[in-house]
Amino acid sequence: MNSSSSFPRLGLRTWIVALLIVILVAAFILSLTLGSVRIPPEQVLRILTGGEPDKTSWTDVIFKFRLPKAVTAMLVGAALSVAGLQMQTLFRNPLADPFILGVSSGASLGVALVVLGTGAGGASAFITGLSIFGDLSLAVAASLGAGTVLGAVLIVSRRVQNTLTLLILGLMFGYLTNAIVSLLIYFSQPERVQAFSLWAAGSFGGVTWNQMSVFLPVIALGLFIGYVMIKPLNALLLGDEYARSLGLNVRRARFWIILSASLLAGVSTAFCGPVWFVGVAVPHVARSLLNTADHRALLPASMLMGASFALVADVIAQSPGSQYVLPLNVVMSLFGVPIILWVILRQKQLRQSFAS
Repeated sequence: MNSSSSFPRLGLRTWIVALLIVILVAAFILSLTLGSVRIPPEQVLRILTGGEPDKTSWTDVIFKFRLPKAVTAMLVGAALSVAGLQMQTLFRNPLADPFILGVSSGASLGVALVVLGTGAGGASAFITGLSIFGDLSLAVAASLGAGTVLGAVLIVSRRVQNTLTLLILGLMFGYLTNAIVSLLIYFSQPERVQAFSLWAAGSFGGVTWNQMSVFLPVIALGLFIGYVMIKPLNALLLGDEYARSLGLNVRRARFWIILSASLLAGVSTAFCGPVWFVGVAVPHVARSLLNTADHRALLPASMLMGASFALVADVIAQSPGSQYVLPLNVVMSLFGVPIILWVILRQKQLRQSFAS
């Protein structure tokens, strides 16, 4: 009784939740159906339920390639959306996200130090050739890199109140880490430079089932911490002083929020490369659709929307019916830029959401 009566007060209307779930399921089926080889939906369902398809090769296509890629896309979309939502609230800045504030660059630096510094992986298998230990090293290094940059930006934010200045500082941190990565690449072997460039273009197709044993638990841990920090996020939305007046330990809350965002952005970047626009665009769409700033509604809605957004972008990147595969971040930009422009034109609503 309590849950049903309190549900509407969150702004998370049941029909919107149902619609988001339907869109996610449809996008998931599309991602398994479309590609260079088209497999009818009924054949996909037959394969997933253990049946025998008309062509036996379709089973390998689904289980070895399309299913792990679709699961990866959903996890990355949900993770980056939640990380973006957390950072926008933490910095009270509508344009904050893992990419703009240099967090993805920090994760890239962690990956570059592991791969280019230790020689992990091969030229033809930058990510897929790593062992479980290599996967863990990659995830830890990327999360540490992301956490270091995010922590540095947060320390500076305590001295700088102007959001525009903070954004510029975040970009500077990003340029600095990119410069270090470029320096590492400059002294690396040419084949690794090429492999690193392909990784930086972004792709959901490099995660194998073995790597999923590292990728999935880290994402789940980051999302769980994000879920636990929903109430502190709501308190921080109104400013640090107000949060303290509610009895919140702001320093501790920031630590856990940074840890969650670092895990989510770091491990996503480590395995899939820097993925643009999901973190900044999806939370705004969720706010506009639900017309609320309550994280109890925004966090699950952002997860569902981010997962669907990533799946649809990946389907488009695959150029169904052709042998061409577009760079994922090109597709993300084509979708993300109009959303950012739309966000900027809705400044009035943003000021209400981030009022302090």
